[in-house]
Amino acid sequence: MSLEVRPATADLWDDVRKVLQPKKSAHTCWCMAWRLSTGDYGRMTADERGEHLRALAEKADPPPGVLGFLDGEVAGWCNVAPRRQLDRLTSSKTITPVDDVPVWSVTCFVVRKEFRGKGVASGLLEGAVEHARANDAPAVEGYPVDPEGGRVNPTLAYVGTMDMFERAGFRRVRRTEAKSDRRHRWVMRRDLV
Repeated sequence: MSLEVRPATADLWDDVRKVLQPKKSAHTCWCMAWRLSTGDYGRMTADERGEHLRALAEKADPPPGVLGFLDGEVAGWCNVAPRRQLDRLTSSKTITPVDDVPVWSVTCFVVRKEFRGKGVASGLLEGAVEHARANDAPAVEGYPVDPEGGRVNPTLAYVGTMDMFERAGFRRVRRTEAKSDRRHRWVMRRDLV
Protein backbone atom coordinates (compact mmCIF):
# COMPACT_ATOMS: atom_id res chain seq x y z
CA MET A 1 0.00 0.00 0.00
CA SER A 2 1.30 3.42 -0.91
CA LEU A 3 -0.75 6.05 0.89
CA GLU A 4 -0.26 9.63 -0.25
CA VAL A 5 -0.93 12.00 2.67
CA ARG A 6 -1.69 15.66 2.04
CA PRO A 7 -2.71 18.59 4.28
CA ALA A 8 -6.47 19.23 4.18
CA THR A 9 -6.44 22.53 2.33
CA ALA A 10 -9.42 24.34 0.80
CA ASP A 11 -8.83 22.81 -2.64
CA LEU A 12 -9.43 19.36 -1.10
CA TRP A 13 -12.73 20.30 0.57
CA ASP A 14 -14.77 17.84 -1.52
CA ASP A 15 -12.47 15.05 -0.30
CA VAL A 16 -12.84 16.19 3.33
CA ARG A 17 -16.63 16.06 2.89
CA LYS A 18 -16.47 12.62 1.30
CA VAL A 19 -14.70 11.25 4.39
CA LEU A 20 -16.38 13.18 7.19
CA GLN A 21 -19.94 13.39 5.85
CA PRO A 22 -20.56 10.47 3.49
CA LYS A 23 -24.31 10.84 4.18
CA LYS A 24 -26.15 13.95 5.29
CA SER A 25 -26.77 13.64 9.02
CA ALA A 26 -27.73 15.97 11.85
CA HIS A 27 -25.15 14.17 14.00
CA THR A 28 -22.07 14.66 11.81
CA CYS A 29 -19.20 15.70 14.07
CA TRP A 30 -16.98 17.13 11.32
CA CYS A 31 -14.08 16.39 13.70
CA MET A 32 -14.96 19.52 15.65
CA ALA A 33 -15.60 17.91 19.05
CA TRP A 34 -12.02 18.59 20.21
CA ARG A 35 -11.67 21.95 18.48
CA LEU A 36 -14.64 23.63 20.18
CA SER A 37 -15.72 23.97 23.77
CA THR A 38 -18.37 21.45 24.80
CA GLY A 39 -20.98 24.21 24.92
CA ASP A 40 -20.12 25.65 21.50
CA TYR A 41 -20.07 22.20 19.95
CA GLY A 42 -23.48 21.34 21.42
CA ARG A 43 -25.06 24.57 20.21
CA MET A 44 -23.91 24.10 16.60
CA THR A 45 -25.78 22.13 13.99
CA ALA A 46 -23.91 19.63 11.84
CA ASP A 47 -23.99 22.14 8.98
CA GLU A 48 -22.48 24.84 11.19
CA ARG A 49 -19.73 22.47 12.33
CA GLY A 50 -19.01 21.68 8.69
CA GLU A 51 -18.81 25.36 7.81
CA HIS A 52 -16.45 25.95 10.74
CA LEU A 53 -14.12 23.20 9.51
CA ARG A 54 -14.36 24.52 5.96
CA ALA A 55 -13.31 27.98 7.20
CA LEU A 56 -10.30 26.37 8.91
CA ALA A 57 -9.37 24.57 5.70
CA GLU A 58 -9.59 27.87 3.82
CA LYS A 59 -7.88 30.17 6.31
CA ALA A 60 -5.96 28.24 8.96
CA ASP A 61 -2.24 28.02 8.74
CA PRO A 62 -1.53 25.18 9.16
CA PRO A 63 -4.52 23.30 7.72
CA PRO A 64 -6.66 21.45 10.32
CA GLY A 65 -5.68 17.90 9.42
CA VAL A 66 -4.46 15.54 6.74
CA LEU A 67 -6.10 13.35 4.12
CA GLY A 68 -4.84 10.01 2.83
CA PHE A 69 -5.25 8.90 -0.78
CA LEU A 70 -4.96 5.41 -2.28
CA ASP A 71 -4.69 5.27 -6.05
CA GLY A 72 -5.98 8.84 -6.25
CA GLU A 73 -9.11 8.14 -4.17
CA VAL A 74 -9.52 9.73 -0.74
CA ALA A 75 -9.34 6.98 1.88
CA GLY A 76 -9.24 8.75 5.23
CA TRP A 77 -8.71 11.76 7.47
CA CYS A 78 -6.66 12.51 10.57
CA ASN A 79 -7.31 15.52 12.82
CA VAL A 80 -3.97 17.00 13.91
CA ALA A 81 -3.24 20.47 15.27
CA PRO A 82 -1.34 22.31 17.97
CA ARG A 83 -2.91 21.27 21.29
CA ARG A 84 -3.50 24.92 22.18
CA GLN A 85 -5.95 25.17 19.22
CA LEU A 86 -8.12 22.33 20.54
CA ASP A 87 -10.41 24.01 23.07
CA ARG A 88 -11.98 20.89 24.53
CA LEU A 89 -8.61 19.19 24.88
CA THR A 90 -7.00 22.20 26.57
CA SER A 91 -9.79 22.23 29.16
CA SER A 92 -9.96 18.45 29.58
CA LYS A 93 -9.84 17.14 33.14
CA THR A 94 -9.15 13.58 31.94
CA ILE A 95 -6.35 14.24 29.41
CA THR A 96 -4.20 16.84 31.11
CA PRO A 97 -0.93 18.28 29.75
CA VAL A 98 2.22 16.36 30.61
CA ASP A 99 4.45 19.45 30.58
CA ASP A 100 4.83 22.85 28.90
CA VAL A 101 6.09 21.54 25.54
CA PRO A 102 3.87 23.06 22.79
CA VAL A 103 2.89 19.66 21.39
CA TRP A 104 0.66 18.94 18.46
CA SER A 105 -2.20 16.52 19.10
CA VAL A 106 -3.63 13.74 16.98
CA THR A 107 -7.21 13.33 18.13
CA CYS A 108 -9.16 11.43 15.50
CA PHE A 109 -8.94 9.05 12.55
CA VAL A 110 -11.72 8.44 10.04
CA VAL A 111 -11.19 5.77 7.37
CA ARG A 112 -13.79 5.22 4.69
CA LYS A 113 -15.44 1.82 4.95
CA GLU A 114 -14.09 0.46 1.67
CA PHE A 115 -10.50 1.26 2.72
CA ARG A 116 -10.50 -0.27 6.19
CA GLY A 117 -8.03 -3.03 6.99
CA LYS A 118 -5.44 -1.63 4.56
CA GLY A 119 -3.22 0.28 6.98
CA VAL A 120 -4.74 3.66 6.17
CA ALA A 121 -4.88 4.86 9.80
CA SER A 122 -1.19 3.98 10.30
CA GLY A 123 -0.29 5.87 7.13
CA LEU A 124 -2.37 8.83 8.27
CA LEU A 125 -0.55 8.86 11.60
CA GLU A 126 2.82 9.02 9.84
CA GLY A 127 1.46 11.78 7.60
CA ALA A 128 0.18 13.71 10.62
CA VAL A 129 3.64 13.49 12.20
CA GLU A 130 5.24 14.81 9.01
CA HIS A 131 2.63 17.60 8.80
CA ALA A 132 3.48 18.62 12.38
CA ARG A 133 7.23 18.38 11.67
CA ALA A 134 6.86 20.59 8.57
CA ASN A 135 5.22 23.18 10.81
CA ASP A 136 8.02 23.11 13.40
CA ALA A 137 6.23 21.09 16.08
CA PRO A 138 8.67 19.93 18.78
CA ALA A 139 6.58 16.82 19.52
CA VAL A 140 3.34 15.08 18.62
CA GLU A 141 0.97 13.44 21.09
CA GLY A 142 -1.87 11.03 20.64
CA TYR A 143 -4.41 9.72 23.13
CA PRO A 144 -5.12 6.19 21.91
CA VAL A 145 -7.05 3.45 23.62
CA ASP A 146 -5.32 0.50 25.26
CA PRO A 147 -7.12 -2.65 23.99
CA GLU A 148 -5.97 -4.41 27.18
CA GLY A 149 -5.58 -7.69 25.30
CA GLY A 150 -9.05 -7.50 23.76
CA ARG A 151 -10.69 -6.03 20.70
CA VAL A 152 -11.95 -2.44 20.73
CA ASN A 153 -15.28 -1.60 19.11
CA PRO A 154 -14.22 -0.01 15.78
CA THR A 155 -16.55 2.95 16.23
CA LEU A 156 -14.82 3.74 19.54
CA ALA A 157 -11.30 3.26 18.17
CA TYR A 158 -11.41 6.57 16.27
CA VAL A 159 -8.63 7.75 18.63
CA GLY A 160 -6.32 4.96 17.44
CA THR A 161 -4.81 2.12 19.43
CA MET A 162 -1.62 2.02 21.46
CA ASP A 163 -0.10 -0.62 19.17
CA MET A 164 -0.51 1.63 16.14
CA PHE A 165 1.13 4.56 17.93
CA GLU A 166 3.98 2.38 19.23
CA ARG A 167 4.69 1.09 15.71
CA ALA A 168 4.93 4.75 14.63
CA GLY A 169 7.64 5.49 17.22
CA PHE A 170 5.46 6.98 19.97
CA ARG A 171 6.29 6.19 23.59
CA ARG A 172 3.89 5.74 26.48
CA VAL A 173 3.92 8.75 28.78
CA ARG A 174 1.04 8.08 31.15
CA ARG A 175 -2.40 6.55 31.47
CA THR A 176 -5.24 9.06 31.43
CA GLU A 177 -8.63 9.04 33.09
CA ALA A 178 -10.28 9.15 29.64
CA LYS A 179 -11.78 5.94 28.30
CA SER A 180 -12.98 4.51 25.00
CA ASP A 181 -15.00 1.29 24.98
CA ARG A 182 -14.54 1.18 28.80
CA ARG A 183 -10.76 0.97 28.33
CA HIS A 184 -8.20 3.55 29.36
CA ARG A 185 -6.56 5.90 26.92
CA TRP A 186 -2.89 6.87 27.19
CA VAL A 187 -0.87 9.97 26.45
CA MET A 188 1.70 8.85 23.89
CA ARG A 189 4.38 11.12 22.51
CA ARG A 190 6.85 11.23 19.66
CA ASP A 191 9.57 13.84 20.00
CA LEU A 192 10.55 15.57 16.76
CA VAL A 193 13.55 17.62 17.92
